[in-house]
Formats: sequence, C-alpha cells, structure tokens
Amino acid sequence: MWIEITKFFEGAPAKLKVAKLMVELGFSINEKGRVVCGNVEIADVDLARAADTDRRVVRQTVEEIMNDQFMRKIFTGIKPAGSFLKDIAPTLGYGVVEIRAQSNAVGIISQATKYIADAGISIRQILAEDPELNPDPKLMIITEKKVPGEVISKILTIPTVTKVSLS
Repeated sequence: MWIEITKFFEGAPAKLKVAKLMVELGFSINEKGRVVCGNVEIADVDLARAADTDRRVVRQTVEEIMNDQFMRKIFTGIKPAGSFLKDIAPTLGYGVVEIRAQSNAVGIISQATKYIADAGISIRQILAEDPELNPDPKLMIITEKKVPGEVISKILTIPTVTKVSLS
C-alpha cells in the first residue's frame, strides 16, 4: 500500500507527509471529503499543523485522493486501531516486550507469543510496525505481567531477531 501512496504523491513531499500522517494515525476520509478518526472530524488546520504544512496542502491532498478511485478506496477504508497501552503499561502493572528483527522476517509473532504463552503469561496487545512506514520497525507485545528473563533469552534465539528490550 505504501509504495502505491508514495508513487501517487511523487514530486509532492508535503502531500506525501500528510498522507503518511493519516495512515500512521488511522485517519480516513469520509464520503463528504472530510478527514476523520472514526466518526470524529479532524480539522484541516489541525492536521496541517501536525504535518508541519499548510491547511491548503491538506485540502489538496484530500481532493486528489478523492479524485482517484484506488486512493479513494484506501483512504475511505482506513480505520483507527484503538488505544495502544505501551506508554501506560508499567502504570497498569503490565509488561512490554519490544522486538527488533529483520524487516522481511516470517514467524516472529508466532514464535515470540508461543514462548510467552509457555511461561503462562497472557498477552493484552500486539503491535507490529509496518516496515514500509518505519525504517526500524518494532514488534511490541504488551503482557499481563512482566516477562521473565528466561523468556527473553528464548526470544533472542529466533534467527531473525536482532534485539529484545523490556519496559
């Protein structure tokens, strides 16, 4: 998807920046051509400020998206993923496991979650960053309690894993 979006906005870096921010935040475009998060409308000026651009660039970006059948389908179909607990996990007594691996690796989630489950620890959330959007993607696993060191040692044995950290 990101390759298509990048090609679509080739030569228009400010518009690409707006589109990227929309994808990262789960913002979509409704049928009225308004940027929304779920059913909450996001003002062009606020999105422009967050993207460090002008509100007219936001409006032009939306109009170009809505005038292209493929882009329109993508951006009207984006849905927000909901709250992510990573930053408040310690406050809630949860554990956070951050895994870095080769971006084209296969099976990391299944193997890591198996090791966590084998330790009798429940998983609350998982977020895998998109390697097309993030040059250093992470897999973040939020667990019901802190993960012991022996589980981390097992995760580090997964061939494509390069780093594991806890919070």
